[in-house]
Amino acid sequence: MSNKDMNDNQPEEEAEAIEENRQFLTFSVENSVYALDIMTVREIKGWTEATRIPNSPEYMRGVINLRGVVIPVYDLKCRFGNGTTEADDKNVVIYIAAGGRTLGILVDAVSDILTVKASQVRPAPSSSPDIDIDDAYVSGLIGLEENMVIVLDVEHLVSSSVTDKVAAASAA
Repeated sequence: MSNKDMNDNQPEEEAEAIEENRQFLTFSVENSVYALDIMTVREIKGWTEATRIPNSPEYMRGVINLRGVVIPVYDLKCRFGNGTTEADDKNVVIYIAAGGRTLGILVDAVSDILTVKASQVRPAPSSSPDIDIDDAYVSGLIGLEENMVIVLDVEHLVSSSVTDKVAAASAA
């Protein structure tokens, strides 16, 4: 019997039960747990002081030279309107690909890699009082036993006008 014949005999229920898994890198900012699609993550490094760019938004900590490439670093705590992170050697920068660019996001700590079924990622309710960040930043929620993990939408998290200014400044 060929594999094709075996597959043709597979019950429809089993075929429907096969669901794509998604993987996320989870991390914390203050007392909340966030996640990014693992495919957007390029590298994770400890905090190093960034060079501040004049007239950049407060949430942009500056730029870092990563192997000859100038990368902007965003402070997620500040981006969410909760003040500036007092960064030290315990903080981490997650380098991600967003909008065709690489940038860093400053977080408190990286937690784990979370693998869930695609159906476990629920749409975020709009204007939820439990989530104190702009709804445009949230692509979904994952309910775990002890808490909710907020899945961030990296494309909306990053303002292209800011990254365009950084690219222009580093090219000069």
